[in-house]
Amino acid sequence: MRIGCPKEIKPQEYRVGLTPNAAREAAAHGHEVLIERGAGLGAGFTDADYDAAGATLADRAGDVFERSDMIVKVKEPQAAERKRLRAGQVLFTYLHLAPDPEQTRDLLDSGVTAIAYETVTDTAGGLPLLAPMSEVAGRLAAQTGAWALQKANGGRGVLMGGVPGVGPAEVVVVGGGVVGTHAARIAAGMGAEVTVLDRSLPRLRYLDDVFGATFRTRYSSGGALADLLGRADMVVGAVLIPGAETPKLVRRADLAGMKPGAVLVDVAIDQGGCFETSRPTTHDAPIYEVDGVVHYCVANMPGAVPRSSTIALGNATMPYMLALADKGWRQACEDDPHLLAGLNTHAGHLTYYAVGRAQGLDVLSPHLALKE
Repeated sequence: MRIGCPKEIKPQEYRVGLTPNAAREAAAHGHEVLIERGAGLGAGFTDADYDAAGATLADRAGDVFERSDMIVKVKEPQAAERKRLRAGQVLFTYLHLAPDPEQTRDLLDSGVTAIAYETVTDTAGGLPLLAPMSEVAGRLAAQTGAWALQKANGGRGVLMGGVPGVGPAEVVVVGGGVVGTHAARIAAGMGAEVTVLDRSLPRLRYLDDVFGATFRTRYSSGGALADLLGRADMVVGAVLIPGAETPKLVRRADLAGMKPGAVLVDVAIDQGGCFETSRPTTHDAPIYEVDGVVHYCVANMPGAVPRSSTIALGNATMPYMLALADKGWRQACEDDPHLLAGLNTHAGHLTYYAVGRAQGLDVLSPHLALKE
């Protein structure tokens, strides 16, 4: 199979879909790897690194899309990229389709077979290709929130860990999954007083058993969240419903009860965001203010640390990428139902139910899509 990797064109996205190690592995399996010149530079990988790994360098993104059987990326294809996709081609990347009907429509019109990293599952019920970026984003959430809390950036001017005689910041993390756990760990490590909200009692027991007094846990309810919002200096939105649009847990009216200069960090923004007032931002303009509350809603947070993120993502995606290339997408998905869970579109059909519910579209069973 010819595997193509274009340079990411989303603003301030410096990650790359294939590391040189992944290219070397694919070449060792007998596949041809075609990568756009300069695609890896943002993550610290040179064209010479890919050449040494056995990849072929392409001068233009158009060459990569035109000549490749499978396109491997990081972020969802942008409008210009979607025009280059075609029926019979496999797209393997993050998609986050639920809040993005325009992208959904373009992918369906193209006929491409699109497999989304964020909906591939594992035997433990986890999301193995989302987890590494969730770990990065969770850790970054505490860092970026601390930056946004600085007065020069519009925040309250509160130091996360306080100083002797001055109390620390109060941080609330909504969601105790991978993002929330890592956000809570880093915020607590910075000295903040942290409370994690979640509706899963088993998850709360796990967090309590593993982290003990590092941070507090509390069952998530409307009353609990309202109580904590009024005291919070920072709120991290870390809610995820796999493949579906995120529910809005903090409404605009709730902001009136928050401290002026408090910070909302919405890590769920890729799936629509869990704060009503959230809208996607970029690394060059990451924050804005609504009713006196600072919002940080960068839609590709891990892109701020592209080398760490690219290597972490490549470690996770490589086995699946090789399976798709070695076997073809049909056989790979038939052999692995967890990979089949990643199938979002095929031959003009939507094949992921949560996206269909979010957008009111008909859905073809992914098992039937295997027979198309």
